[in-house]
Formats: sequence, C-alpha cells, structure tokens
Amino acid sequence: MADDEMLDVVIVGAGPAGLGCGLALDRLRMTNFTILERHEIGASLARWPREMRFITPSFNSNAFGQVDLNAIAPDTSPAFTLDVERLSGPAYAKYLREVAKQYELPVDTGIDVLEVCPLAEDGKDGFRVETSRGTVFTRFVIWAAGEFQYPDLNPFPGAQLCRHSSSIKSWREIEGEEVVVIGGSESAIDAAVTLIACGKKVRVLAETATWNLTHEDPSRALSPYTHQRLRRAVRGELDLHADCRVVQVQPSESGYEVFTEQGPWHTATPPILATGFSGSFKMLGALVNLREDGFPLLNELDESTVAPGLFLSGPMVRHDQVVLCFIYKFRQRFAVIAQAIGERLGLDLEPLEAYRQHHMYLDDLSCCGESCVC
Repeated sequence: MADDEMLDVVIVGAGPAGLGCGLALDRLRMTNFTILERHEIGASLARWPREMRFITPSFNSNAFGQVDLNAIAPDTSPAFTLDVERLSGPAYAKYLREVAKQYELPVDTGIDVLEVCPLAEDGKDGFRVETSRGTVFTRFVIWAAGEFQYPDLNPFPGAQLCRHSSSIKSWREIEGEEVVVIGGSESAIDAAVTLIACGKKVRVLAETATWNLTHEDPSRALSPYTHQRLRRAVRGELDLHADCRVVQVQPSESGYEVFTEQGPWHTATPPILATGFSGSFKMLGALVNLREDGFPLLNELDESTVAPGLFLSGPMVRHDQVVLCFIYKFRQRFAVIAQAIGERLGLDLEPLEAYRQHHMYLDDLSCCGESCVC
C-alpha cells in the first residue's frame, strides 16, 4: 500500500464530538482526513423528541472570554447562530451543519462504518476501515459515533414490550391518561415532566432516588434545569418511586404488568423505557478494554489501551471518577486528541493554544471534582 493511499485520520460520526475533533485537526492545517457519517450531520440530535431541550443553556458570551457552553469550537456559539438559549435537538443539528459548512469540513454522509481493523497483523501501522462504500486505510481513527442511536433495549426480560425514550418523536403522541416511566436518569425525568406538561398522570419507577441526590457534578445527579422542572411537576400528577428495580414486564388482558422487587405495577399503555444507552463503542469489540463500570478503558490521551492510534471522543469517555458526558465537558478533550495525533505526524501544534486560552483544553484531570462550598 502506497502512502498516498492512506488517510491521516478517519473520524467516525458527524455529531458534536466528531465535528469538534475535525475542527481541532483543521486548526492544525491537516487536510488528509475525513469524517464519516452514516446518516446526516447531527443525526442523533435531529431525532430527539420534539419537546426535549438541552439541560445546559447557550449564551453568546464568547466576546467576554466565556465560550458558549454548547459550542464545539472557541469561535462559534449556538446561541449567536440560532438566537436560542435552550436548544432543541434539531436546532443544534442546524448549528452543527452551519459549522461544518463554514469551515468546509470533509464530511462524507450516507456511509456506514462496518468494522475497524488494525494493520498490525500485516506488520504495518494504522487501520483498515470497512465501510458500506468500500475500504479506507488510515493512520489514526477517532471514534465519535455517540450513544443516542444505540439504546439499551434489553435491560430486563420483556423490555421489548416497552417504548424506549429515544424512539419517541413527540411525547404528545403517547396515548392514554396514565404512563409508567422506567428509570431515574435525566432522560427518565425529562420524559416524566414533559408527559405531565402534556396532561398525563405519570409514575416513575427508579432504582435510585436521583431527585434526592446532591453532587457538585451534574453528571452524577440531576441537572439544575431538570430539578427546576421536577419541582413544578410534583405539584401535578407525578408519582415517584425509588428502590424500585424493574425485573420484568409482561402483557396482561388490560395492558402491561411491570414487576419490581417490591411488587407489580399495572399500566394500560406500553411503559416508557428510559434506562440509558449501550453506546456505539461496543461496535469496536476487542479493540477497547472495558473498565469495571463497562465504559472504555482509555489512556491519558483518550486512546485505546490495546489498539494504539484509536481514539475515542464523546459522552462515553471516563477517567477514574471523572465523567465527561456533556458537550462542555468532552469538548475539552478535542485538542488533547488533536495534539497527540499532530505530534506523531510532526505538525505545528501552536494553533491549538487557542483551545487552552478559551478553557477548552483539559489535560489535567486532577482538577475535576472539587466540591462547591455553597
């Protein structure tokens, strides 16, 4: 294989993580890379339920040294682009399309990545990427395919009788007067409070009383925005149950029986399954080792510990107890990945200083997790 047949980088996924890494590589004046997307730019966001909104606000504060919390590059702002503070998924997808167009990022849509294979077995560095349009060879891979399109559909027997929250186009399409929501995470509580706003009676069955947790990290407890909406909802027809692990769902003559360790609950309509996502990284198989919590085990550069040159970016990234699941968190690792690749390719890394200056370059994870004093 000739060098001119090999790309420097293949990025898998054209959501915020994939485009964000692409923009960091673009800062390094790298041109020999591509971003592969099986649908369209921002596909997962475009498929959010119509009523869902970002739990982090956007504000056009860039000119005062505070980059918009949902921006994927220092000199962009969804709030400025869209004139919206609480963004919907489709609105954010529009922002991503505008960014890709403005910076002329090399995004190739309608391509499904089927397999990533190291070339080490052939005595070479790099990867062979099998796609629905053929084979691509590359020195490095950045896996940024996200989570939303990879829901956890089988957390317990009978889960196939439920409707996963990611499959809902609008919460207004849910029939019946009473709805059971399974789960206690952000997606579960978002579903519950939105259904309450739609005039439903809602029962939430959760393993943990997330609504009572307090933590300085909003990734480990409900966000302030969700707490605010939840306080309004509890005045309505909302019934919260903790320590209520669902073990099975079965059909009944008049609907469905949701069995928990504390006993059964009846619902006339399919329960809403809001128990999270499996994550796209599982498609990588043996190319990533897993931590005890099931997330990818990465080195300090967000690189696979078993497949050098394979980097992961997005909400699946964890380091010790640090959770980088929000855009304002995982965007701080884009330049870390770009620098690692740039160093190995012998590129000038000075352009990445813009990320550090705008507090979008987090390479010292020991600073994370400091408690708020009040």
